[in-house]
Amino acid sequence: MLNNKHKISVLGSGSWATALVKLLLNNCNNVNWYIRNQNDIEHIKKHKTNPKYLSSVEFDTTKINFFNSISDCVTSGDIIVLAIPSAFFHNQFKTIKHTELKNKLFFSAIKGIVPEVNLIVGEYLHNEYAINYDNIGVITGPCHAEEVALEKLSYLTIACQNNTNGLMISKALNCRYLNSTVSDDIYGTEYSAVLKNVIAIAGGICHGLGYGDNFIAVLVSNAIQEIKRFVDAVHPINRDINASAYLGDLLVTVYSQFSRNRTFGNMLGKGYGVKQAQLEMNMVAEGFYAVKCVYEINSRYKVHMPITEAVYSICYLNKPPIKEIEKLTALLS
Repeated sequence: MLNNKHKISVLGSGSWATALVKLLLNNCNNVNWYIRNQNDIEHIKKHKTNPKYLSSVEFDTTKINFFNSISDCVTSGDIIVLAIPSAFFHNQFKTIKHTELKNKLFFSAIKGIVPEVNLIVGEYLHNEYAINYDNIGVITGPCHAEEVALEKLSYLTIACQNNTNGLMISKALNCRYLNSTVSDDIYGTEYSAVLKNVIAIAGGICHGLGYGDNFIAVLVSNAIQEIKRFVDAVHPINRDINASAYLGDLLVTVYSQFSRNRTFGNMLGKGYGVKQAQLEMNMVAEGFYAVKCVYEINSRYKVHMPITEAVYSICYLNKPPIKEIEKLTALLS
C-alpha cells in the first residue's frame, strides 16, 4: 500500500494533470510534477495556480517538486502518472532511457492512443519498453477535471491487473470529494476511455446540426453497444459494459458542458472546418486523434462501428457532417 517512501511523479500540465496533482496532494506529503514550459513553472511557484488550466485551483507549492525535464521527473519517482496528450506523448517520452523506467509503476490518465504506433498507452509501455503489465494501470472516469477543481463529488476507476498496485493509487487519490474503485480490465477501460471521446465528437456534431435530446439518447444507447463490440473483440473477458468505467464515462463525456470533445464536435456541426475548430479551442480534443487510430485498428477486427466511421469520414475525409449524420440515422435503432 502507499506509504511515505513512495514518490509520485505526474507528467503533464493540462487540466487533467492539474486535477490529479490537486487530488494527490490531499494524501501525499510531496508530489513531483513535470511541466514542459519553464515559464508556467515560475508562474505556479509565484502565484500558486496553473496559468492555463483550472486556474481556480491553488497549490501548496512547498509540497511540489517541479521539473521541466521529463527524464529527471521520471527518475525522481517510483509511481509515474501519465497525463500528456496522446498526440504529444511519444515525442516527449522517447527522450527517456529504457533503464530509467525499470522498477517503476505507471498509471495512464491519457485516454488516447499513441498515434505513431496505434497502441493504447498500456500496450505502448509493454511493447516499446518491456514493462510488465502488473506494473501498468489506467486511471479513468467518469470524471471531469473541472468538477474536481470545484470539489464536486466525483468517481474514478483504477484498472490494474495487480490488485495491490491498483489499490495503492486508489488510496492516493481518494478524498472527501473523490471515490475510486478498482478493476482488472486494463484493456477495456482504456479503449472505452478512448472511444467515448470519439462518441462525444459525434454527439457534439449532432447538437451543432440541430438534432435534439431524443436523437442524442438513441446515439448514446447505440454507442455503448458499439464500444462493447469493439472491446470484446480486442480483449474478450467478462465485463459489465454498463458499469461507470464504461457507460458512466461515455455519458459524462457526451453530455457535459466541460467536454472538449463534445465542444469540438459541436463546432464541426455548426460549420467550422477541422483546423478552424482546433485553433478556436484552448485544449486538445483527444477524440480527433483517436478516431483515426481506432479506424485503422478496426481494419484488423472489422467490428461494426457506424458512429466511429461517421466521425472518421467527417474529420479525415472532409465529408459534410449533415450528410454523414443523415446516413448514420438510418443505421441506428
